Amino acid sequence: MDERLKQKLAKLPDAPGVYFHKNKAGEIIYVGKAAVLKNRVRQYFQKSHKDIKTEALVAEIYDTDWIVVETEMDALFLESEMIKRYMPKWNILLRDDKTVSYVRISMQDAVPYISFTRNPVDDKATYVGPFYGKMVVEKSVRTLRRIFPYYTKPYDGRKTLDTDLGLTPGIEIGKTTPADYKRNLRKLIRYLEGDREKLLKELEKTMRDEAAAGHFELAAEARDQLFGLKELKKKIVFSDKEFLDISSDKALADLQQMLGLTRPPRRIEGYDISHQSGEYTVASMVAFINGASARSEYRKFKIRSSTNDDLKSMREVIARRLKHQEWEYPDLIVLDGGLGQVNAILPLVEPYNIPVIGRDKSGDHSKSATVTLVVPDKGTVELSQGSHVARLIARIDEESHRFAITYHTLLKRKGMLK
Repeated sequence: MDERLKQKLAKLPDAPGVYFHKNKAGEIIYVGKAAVLKNRVRQYFQKSHKDIKTEALVAEIYDTDWIVVETEMDALFLESEMIKRYMPKWNILLRDDKTVSYVRISMQDAVPYISFTRNPVDDKATYVGPFYGKMVVEKSVRTLRRIFPYYTKPYDGRKTLDTDLGLTPGIEIGKTTPADYKRNLRKLIRYLEGDREKLLKELEKTMRDEAAAGHFELAAEARDQLFGLKELKKKIVFSDKEFLDISSDKALADLQQMLGLTRPPRRIEGYDISHQSGEYTVASMVAFINGASARSEYRKFKIRSSTNDDLKSMREVIARRLKHQEWEYPDLIVLDGGLGQVNAILPLVEPYNIPVIGRDKSGDHSKSATVTLVVPDKGTVELSQGSHVARLIARIDEESHRFAITYHTLLKRKGMLK
């Protein structure tokens, strides 16, 4: 470690966050999280025994940057997002797959249960993740069990110690119904996916409305959930993008400069069209808030006006999206397409002062596709694959493409079963 890096590491804060190890070329080679940045990052450079792979990583570190967050859970979710964006080589080389975890909720069952798995499968269950911190996620979800009781095994109708402790919804003793249990599980899923602030507002409204209607048991349930989540606010913050320091994300700062925006784009929406020879045409809308995916804000559309005209389909989906004033308008729109798609929607977004760019892949949807942007008034902008902006745009584009393909496949399967 040279003197320059030594002086920089002396400024590491005593706070949770995510750190980025870089090589001499400025490439991010490893992303990690820490409950205390100062302690965790310095461990890499101490003369303690390390395995061969870690020693090789440390030998390649030339610089380190970091982003401070409010809680260890914020760090967990931000680390997951940054690994998906940058795909650092040493995360892949050092990763122990046993640490990657998904929360599985068997919502397809009459009485669902929650478990954890490393390998999601196509079994119609709901999966939330992946998370790169198995023990932390499991501990946090167990903490939430006191607010949203759930079963941990397939339901057999038997009373257990968990029933007495209030950790199950109590269907086995007639305390609630399977329908009400599923309703509460959907709240838990929303919380896990980052829709925390909206959920709190809805619970507060439900509490008031049910009390005014004389439904005091339902009002009390909403009250207990509301107060319980507020109590957890500083302990567990699942993917709450509002707490991330937007100015610390180099990709957002570079986008602001490149596009001449007045501020870094806080909310970015990505769009893609998917169909098969004009059949089952759909569109996806994904949202990234402060540079991180916000799954609770994703939307999908069945295209009505067109079957095999991507330009017409893109105009339709943007026009329909703009009618939803209850959805926060984006600071930037990223289209999966070139100049044609961008020109097609410019008249729609200009009255709202929403900038739009396109990613022109010329049909190449592979992860290694060159990141070429189409920017109004600037033409084509070629980005180096390793740049921060390129990584962010590729991540948004891949996510919008994945979401569109998933919905298209679902509709196609339903059509084949008719």
